[in-house]
Amino acid sequence: MTEKIFAKGINFKKRAGSPDFVIGNLNIKVDEAIETLKQNENNGWVNLDILTSKEGKPYVEVNTWKPEGQKKVQEETGTDLPF
Repeated sequence: MTEKIFAKGINFKKRAGSPDFVIGNLNIKVDEAIETLKQNENNGWVNLDILTSKEGKPYVEVNTWKPEGQKKVQEETGTDLPF
């Protein structure tokens, strides 16, 4: 299991009493968010997940999942194709 990386400076809050189409608010503290983004960027992107804690409160976490590339699959199967 990978270690959780919380997105510092980025908070999500559900808005009570709002219309059904409003999910919530994303609040960004610029200095902390820039630091989080710079430390976790991959090819210019940072993926963030909005999750719910055991207490029912939403929080934002950096998604560190990386797909296994096609190159690795080709290496495992070899270059000799049966056809």
